Amino acid sequence: FSGADLANLVNEAAILAARKNKKKISMNEFNEAVDRVIAGPERKSRVITPREKEIIAYHEAGHALVGHLLPNADPPYKVSIVSRGMAGGFTRYLPEEDRHLMSRSNFKDMLAASLGGLVAEELILGGEATTGPSDDLNKATNIARNMVTQWGMSERLGPRTFGNKQELDGTGSDVCFRFFNFAKSCG
Repeated sequence: FSGADLANLVNEAAILAARKNKKKISMNEFNEAVDRVIAGPERKSRVITPREKEIIAYHEAGHALVGHLLPNADPPYKVSIVSRGMAGGFTRYLPEEDRHLMSRSNFKDMLAASLGGLVAEELILGGEATTGPSDDLNKATNIARNMVTQWGMSERLGPRTFGNKQELDGTGSDVCFRFFNFAKSCG
């Protein structure tokens, strides 16, 4: 969290404690505040069918299971099928230690955990998936793109970067266009 995020977190926890007429903020309020800051407030008005709840539960279990089993992934800390913001549920990971450097293995396991929900949906729905994994796919794409274009972590292309940060327009389209043309020319 940035400083502003931490301030927002503490304010949110204080509001939650005040609503319960508490004089002190407990970990329960802080945990709920973290969920609110990350994913938004609980959407109690959102109607979810029992079948959708089941799919969301399998999806989140897929994230948690993959994150738990892979040695270089952050372990799952909380799994929820409570609708927040636009999400039907979420899995929150908590690193076991602070770190400033990430390895290719860390990113590969992070990618696998990100796609665990999609794979779980495909297993449950007989090869199909829903629109639920759209944010997961976006995050995984950004990680994979940065691994190749910014961090030199492509096994096939080796330790090099493609483009520079000033050329990125938010989508990385210029860098990706040149990367794919380069990759095609390499065979």
